[in-house]
Amino acid sequence: MLEDLLQYENEEESSDVKQERFSTVRSRELGEHLRRVRRQTNFKTGQLLEMLEWSAGKLSKLEKGTRGTSPCDIAFLLGALNVDLKTREQIIALAEESDTGSFLRLHHCALDTLPALLVDEDEAVDITSYDPVGIPEMVQTEDYALALIDDPDLVAARMRRQRPPKGFLGRRMTVFIHESALAHVVGSTWTMRDQLLQLALLAGSADTSIRIIPRSCGLHVALCRPATLLTLDPPLRPVVHVETDVATVFHDDPGIVEVYRNKMRQIDRLALDHAQSRELLAQWSDRYDTPEPRPGGAL
Repeated sequence: MLEDLLQYENEEESSDVKQERFSTVRSRELGEHLRRVRRQTNFKTGQLLEMLEWSAGKLSKLEKGTRGTSPCDIAFLLGALNVDLKTREQIIALAEESDTGSFLRLHHCALDTLPALLVDEDEAVDITSYDPVGIPEMVQTEDYALALIDDPDLVAARMRRQRPPKGFLGRRMTVFIHESALAHVVGSTWTMRDQLLQLALLAGSADTSIRIIPRSCGLHVALCRPATLLTLDPPLRPVVHVETDVATVFHDDPGIVEVYRNKMRQIDRLALDHAQSRELLAQWSDRYDTPEPRPGGAL
C-alpha cells in the first residue's frame, strides 16, 4: 500500500513539474502557516509522513506553497497534528480564499510579524522601499523603531527582519527616503543622529543603496504614498506590499506590480544620486550633532 502510494506521489510530483505550477504570495503564506503549525507539535517529520502516508515531497510542496492545496489535504494534515479548532478554522479560511493576486492582512500597529511578509522577505534577492515621511523599517535603528511603535516585541521582530536567515549575500536593497524624514525628529536628537549615522554607513556598503529625495523637487504623484517591492528569483513573481495604519495589502498580480515598478522608476529619477545623497545625509547628521547628554545621562 505504502509503496503504491509513494509511486503515485512521485508521478503526481512529476506532473506538477510538467505543469510548471509555481507558487504565489498567498500560497506561500498558507504554506508558512502549515509549516509553523507542524513545528509547534511534537511530531517527527518521518512519523508524520508515515501517519499520513505522504511522501516528503508532498509535504515540502505544501509548506513551500508550490503545490495546489485541496481542503481535504489540509484538513487531513491539521487533523493528524491535533491542531486546535481556532487555528484550524483560521488556516482553512486562508486556504479557501480566492487567489486574485491581491489580498489584505490586518495587524496590530505594524506589519513585522505577518507570515505573508516574512516568508517573501527571506527569499527576496532585491528589496526597493520608499516612505514619504519616515525612515523605511528595513534600515531603522532599534531606538528609532521603538520611538515610532513603542512595542519592544514588534521592535525585536523588526530587527530580525533586517537580518535575513540566509544572510545578506546576494540580496540587494534600494531605499528611497524623502528629505522631510530627515527633518522629522523621532525620539530625540540622539536617536536621529544615530539613525543618520547608520544610514551613512549603509550608503557606503556594496549591497545597499540609500537615495534621498530632496524637498526642492516639490510634490509628485509618485511621492504621495509608501510602497515596498520585493523581487524574488524566477519563476517566483515579484511582490508589492503597502502598509496602512491597521493592515498591509499584498500584490503579485503582474499588472499591479508593473504600476509599482513605474512608481519606483519615477522616484529614482527624482532622487539624488549616491554621492549627493551621502553628502545630504552628512549635512543632516551634523545638525543633530549636539553636546547634550543622551537620555539617561550617558554621553
